[in-house]
Amino acid sequence: MSTATTLPTQVEAAAPIQAPSVRALFARQQARAAELRRQPPDLDARAEQLRRLSRWIADNRTAIQEALYADFRKPAPETDVTEIWSTQTEIRHTLRHLKRWARPRRVGTPLPLVGTRSWVQPEAKGVCLIISPWNYPFYLALDPLVSALAAGNCCIIKPSEMTPSVAALISRLVREVFSPEEVAVVEGDKDVATELLQLPFDHIFFTGSPQVGKVVMRAAAEHLTSVTLELGGKSPAVVDSTADLRDAAEKIVWGKSINAGQTCVAPDYVLVHETVRDELVEEIGAVVRRFYNASGQGVAASDSLARIVNDHHFRRVLGLLDDARQRGATVALGGTAEASQRFVEPTVLLDVPAGSRVLEEEIFGPLLPVLTFRNLPEAAAEVNTRPHPLALYIFSQNADNQQFLLRNIPAGGACLNETILHLGHPDLPFGGFGHSGIGRAHGHAGFLAFSNEKAVLQQRVGFTGLKPIYPPYTDKVKQVVGWLLRWL
Repeated sequence: MSTATTLPTQVEAAAPIQAPSVRALFARQQARAAELRRQPPDLDARAEQLRRLSRWIADNRTAIQEALYADFRKPAPETDVTEIWSTQTEIRHTLRHLKRWARPRRVGTPLPLVGTRSWVQPEAKGVCLIISPWNYPFYLALDPLVSALAAGNCCIIKPSEMTPSVAALISRLVREVFSPEEVAVVEGDKDVATELLQLPFDHIFFTGSPQVGKVVMRAAAEHLTSVTLELGGKSPAVVDSTADLRDAAEKIVWGKSINAGQTCVAPDYVLVHETVRDELVEEIGAVVRRFYNASGQGVAASDSLARIVNDHHFRRVLGLLDDARQRGATVALGGTAEASQRFVEPTVLLDVPAGSRVLEEEIFGPLLPVLTFRNLPEAAAEVNTRPHPLALYIFSQNADNQQFLLRNIPAGGACLNETILHLGHPDLPFGGFGHSGIGRAHGHAGFLAFSNEKAVLQQRVGFTGLKPIYPPYTDKVKQVVGWLLRWL
């Protein structure tokens, strides 16, 4: 599936994984998890796992760049920022805070429980499955792994078969950094994923589409396994009449075009105030030329744009574009494509009729429908006709407008006058809302996702504050209970 490239990366097809070997691997990790559970948490050992991972990434930067280029011609600077830097940031942040996160957290004592002391004690869940996607195949395999290891778990990673170069690289990474009892990689197609999902994992972390997320959740329900689902959806960028349009255009184009639009939090469509639509579209065109056609040789000649991951998704993106055109949408910018390169030009669509597939399906490509609104309630209502988005981007210099949209549009996360960046903030819990996901990742939120927060209460021996209400329920006991209900 990879494009022709001058880089030397070559990847052989992964050998089929047989079910017995998967089950044997799972059993080995279960035994290791049980062993870890019987001894006090060794935070130094967890930290050393993360440091080994960080060193491997630093030592293999070129190999990571080559693998991403081989799979979908991702520019090296984008790989550095979105795959390598983001993973290293998560590791460094986790190492700085691990001891505090893992420490039992004292909680207060209510008056009826005077004499007790209580705390919340995080403990590892056990054996976890990470199913990673193809769009950010390195980062979205390793970012949840960082959280899982910090919490003290053993892990099996199932990388996407759509990015074979990166899948092979992750397999090599894991073999060189971890023992199979700690972390293992299982390569293969959906049949292998199905086999894995039949096992009673203690937690499943899945990143992908809502459709597949439902399959994962149904499988997890068979074992009452907890899940984190990082999904997607149609994330809007709302631009009001007070926005700095040049600034908004730069950030929207960057957020939409990075990774060729194959980003779960990419701006999926723009809602712009009708009085500034044309000016915003002009600014978007100027930004595209400045970013991707500075030489004047055409956007297709740019080495700053990734390609669509495979022929199936290339045809899918073109299908969205053709459907919009046939329904009467206007191509205001772009619209060209090259099948041999799986290249799709950044494209702006205007006057897109309701019911067009590009307005109904997650685009996951460099197509940008631009819709208009007359007032903020109308904009909020338009967004809320769809399932809750993974991200909401608000471009406005009016604080009241910002707060109105934040209050009236539910979303997994939001940025004011920016796109994408909340995903890279390690102290911001990242995740969706309803259709766009369940649970949170990154930083402390990721650590908690892979932890069981055990609630512990310690009572003194002998007389306690509650013994006066033990049976038999005499009149005196009833009087005490009444007093508790009235005053406490």
